[in-house]
Amino acid sequence: MAMHLPGASDSGEEQALSAINTTPLVDVMLVLLIIFLITVPVIRYPQHVHLPRQAAAARHPRAGDVVISVTRNARLYWGNTLLPDAAALRARLRAAAARRPQPRIQISADRAGTYAAVGTVVEACRDAGIATLGFVTRPPAR
Repeated sequence: MAMHLPGASDSGEEQALSAINTTPLVDVMLVLLIIFLITVPVIRYPQHVHLPRQAAAARHPRAGDVVISVTRNARLYWGNTLLPDAAALRARLRAAAARRPQPRIQISADRAGTYAAVGTVVEACRDAGIATLGFVTRPPAR
């Protein structure tokens, strides 16, 4: 009883198969797909960490510090002076950044204010080259 293999000629010479066996390739791809499906949710959602709580030590502004206040209506004050717009803030920050020693900038923002208004001040400080920036807060109620 003889077995006839595909590609074998009747003359007894064997010929190479020209078709690629894709089964091992598909197996490897399925294993990689399963690995990525398992690991991606772990990477996207980091573990929840309980951060330590501690009240910051109260620091009062020094004589050379500049206090920029942001009200709940997004009005900007340089000390006690109302600034008309963000361009005036940027001009004052550039002048403060040029002084030596450079003053510390303290941002005092209303709790009910918007994040965008405070972000504008922080961005203006960064653009002006301010080296030291802080936020004025109140200690938690006891």
